[in-house]
Amino acid sequence: MPRMKEFTVTILDKPGALARCFAALAEQGINIYAFQSFVEEGESLARLIVSDNLATMKVLGRLGMIFEQTEVAAASLEHRPGALASAAAALGDGGINIDYSYCGFEPGSNHALAVFGVDNLSKATALLDALPTAQ
Repeated sequence: MPRMKEFTVTILDKPGALARCFAALAEQGINIYAFQSFVEEGESLARLIVSDNLATMKVLGRLGMIFEQTEVAAASLEHRPGALASAAAALGDGGINIDYSYCGFEPGSNHALAVFGVDNLSKATALLDALPTAQ
């Protein structure tokens, strides 16, 4: 699976703020394949993998949201016990430090989409592509 673009979006830490962001994306037909949200230093941050990066940039800009795009390593994993452990072990055995990770669903399949923010993107992508469960 190729590298993927991830959006990190700063969202108000208030009830309904995340829902408004997601609704604005949905109104433009943008599907969210994977996401993670958390509060850090009084701000709510969301990480998103979406179906249309350009349209997402337009929506977030129109909403006046602060965001950035970064590349992350991703793997298509069978939805079964141990698949995520194998991916994390492959990265660890390859000397890759995982800064964060989260999951969603791969578009058009029943496979899990595992997303890893890592310290060596090129090496991590190669290791994840070599997994026997990756497709």
